[in-house]
Amino acid sequence: MALILFLLFLLTPIIEIAIFIKVGSLFGLWPTLAIVIITAVLGAALWRAQGLSTLARAQDALNRGELPLREVTDGAFLLVAGALLLTPGFFTDTVGFLLLVPPFRHWLAGMIYRHLRANMDIHVVNADGPDFGPGRNPGSGPSGGRHGGTTIEGEVREQDE
Repeated sequence: MALILFLLFLLTPIIEIAIFIKVGSLFGLWPTLAIVIITAVLGAALWRAQGLSTLARAQDALNRGELPLREVTDGAFLLVAGALLLTPGFFTDTVGFLLLVPPFRHWLAGMIYRHLRANMDIHVVNADGPDFGPGRNPGSGPSGGRHGGTTIEGEVREQDE
């Protein structure tokens, strides 16, 4: 992961400089700068609209008692998109605009989820009631948990046949 980040921070400015030189030689200095400014303004407007929409969807999900997982994922991608769109450059603008496209965001989120699921051991703990705390298991308190009874600890592993 550190190598990927290193390459990303090394290659992005090189790619941006190469594209600036190419576009600048085609259109000239002032049109090139105008394009960069216009894409930043347009990107910021689209980013704001999508961010507010995502926030509203997250609030709706919370009001329905659901976890806003897709909205949180969208929000994270929109945060990255905003940073990329405000960074001057054609390559970063292209990636930022791609992250503003919901089908692309959802496809990318699925790819990341599948990668994490295949390469990481994920454990989920459900804090069932007020008995849960540091060093305690859900349901291990005097009340036996919210629903009473015995807590059985176990591990579930999904296997493909």
